[in-house]
Amino acid sequence: MQEIFNRKKTVFIALLCLFLWAPVRANTIGYCDSLIKKGIDAMWEKEHVRSLELLTEARNLAEKNKWYKQQFLATNNIGANYYTILEYGEALHYYLESYNIALKELGPKYEMVVLNNIAILYSKEKNFIKAKEYFKKAYDIARENKDGPKIGMYAMNLGNLANEMDSPKEARDYILESFPYLKSDPQMLTLAQVGLADNDLLQGNARQAREKAMNLYKTAPNLNFNEIGTSLMLIITKSYLQENNYAMAIESGLKLLATKPNADNRKKVYGVLSTAYTKSGDHAEALRYKDSIVAAIEELEETKDKILLSSNEAKFRIQDYKNQLAINEEKSSAERSLFYFIIGGIVAVVAIILLILRNISVKLKQKKLIAEQNEKVIALELEKEKNENLLLEKQIREKETQALLEQERLRNEIEARNRKLSAKALYLSGRNELIEEVISSLSQVPALAGDRSLSGHIKTLKGHLKTDHEWDSFITHFEEVNHGFLNRLKNLHPSLNANDVRFISYVYMNLSTKEISSMLNITPEACRKRKERIAAKMELPEDVSLYDYLSNV
Repeated sequence: MQEIFNRKKTVFIALLCLFLWAPVRANTIGYCDSLIKKGIDAMWEKEHVRSLELLTEARNLAEKNKWYKQQFLATNNIGANYYTILEYGEALHYYLESYNIALKELGPKYEMVVLNNIAILYSKEKNFIKAKEYFKKAYDIARENKDGPKIGMYAMNLGNLANEMDSPKEARDYILESFPYLKSDPQMLTLAQVGLADNDLLQGNARQAREKAMNLYKTAPNLNFNEIGTSLMLIITKSYLQENNYAMAIESGLKLLATKPNADNRKKVYGVLSTAYTKSGDHAEALRYKDSIVAAIEELEETKDKILLSSNEAKFRIQDYKNQLAINEEKSSAERSLFYFIIGGIVAVVAIILLILRNISVKLKQKKLIAEQNEKVIALELEKEKNENLLLEKQIREKETQALLEQERLRNEIEARNRKLSAKALYLSGRNELIEEVISSLSQVPALAGDRSLSGHIKTLKGHLKTDHEWDSFITHFEEVNHGFLNRLKNLHPSLNANDVRFISYVYMNLSTKEISSMLNITPEACRKRKERIAAKMELPEDVSLYDYLSNV
């Protein structure tokens, strides 16, 4: 009898191990690392939905088990996915979350990585002040920890950022500092050298910049890395324009266009070619390339709209995936409860058999045990009903999530219309400026003053100049996109005149000082003074920017 009992006990233990092995295997650090690796590979292959699913699963597993390194890597790469698909708000959210993990649990090595990512994001959004703040934090940590390659990379990033902020001296100091640290990485060293050539151009050393760019174009290990080839050809083209060598600037610009750069770089080349043709007197070609700039801007906006649409679809699928994970977790919990109940039942039955074999007199106790098992069955059914209610609640939350995604789509549509409105306003400003320049050039030639045919053409050109009805049209479209903004503004500040309202509309669309000054035909300095005067007229506190205030009106 004892031998039979031992045999049954061995079989029971074997079955128990078989049931428990699968969940244990799926709960290891190695499995979590494999999810992160697959997620990163999918991101590089631009399969962002698949990547986000894998990384989200890894993040949840790491968070549950307090594996901080894996939690950091999964969260940081989720942010990288959103950055790639231009969802900068979502990207910043996950970057900040991974930064908190690094700060509390990991240390400087991981802090530097995410600080650099945040800085790049702000740089992409043209928020140079914030970008410099985070690049500097990463740079300071690298210096404190004497991490040479990181010092070089962050110094180079600070230098390139200073170039964009038109601070050539500061930029040059950082770029030169980066060179010794980047010697072991030829591609990063080439990027730093490109930044130095761009710095020469900013400081007016056109020939020196061009010679460096030409030499780098011949010796760079990979011209496609980070669009190094395009950047070098653009520096060469701008250097000729800076030296007033318009023929070579045009030739170099056309060669660059032949390489089929992306829409953003094409816009830059069109701008250089338009300026070169204008200064060389070929106004027809100048006007054609001005129009090409608008076409490039529209192409960029269409590309961004497509990416935003894909991004929204990806976010919806990821939210659906998260909901499915939660449902599966609930199901797994119910299945585990049932499994444990079955095991408990088996144990109870074995115990009953043993009790029967040992003593027949325990029949009353067996009945009591059966009654307890029945109570457990009833409790399990109640638990199952509770789980079904939870699933119903989750389905309701899923519908709420869909509604929020629809709101996000509408917000993106409004932003896209504002961008198109800005592009149209900038185009009209540039077009009118070019037509006025042509009229002025023709009017200054005495020999052509009496030519009636030419006078007719000049009159036709003047007819192309847009007057205040364009502003009325602009206001109409502005009100369609930004419902009630101007009325709220006038109610809050009745002292504002029409010119103030026009200026404020451009600021509200987040146009730069340079763009606004070009549209109003004033200098950037005059534009800044007008902004200060309007802020004072509106009695804004000194620590509140005009744009931040308008965003909350």
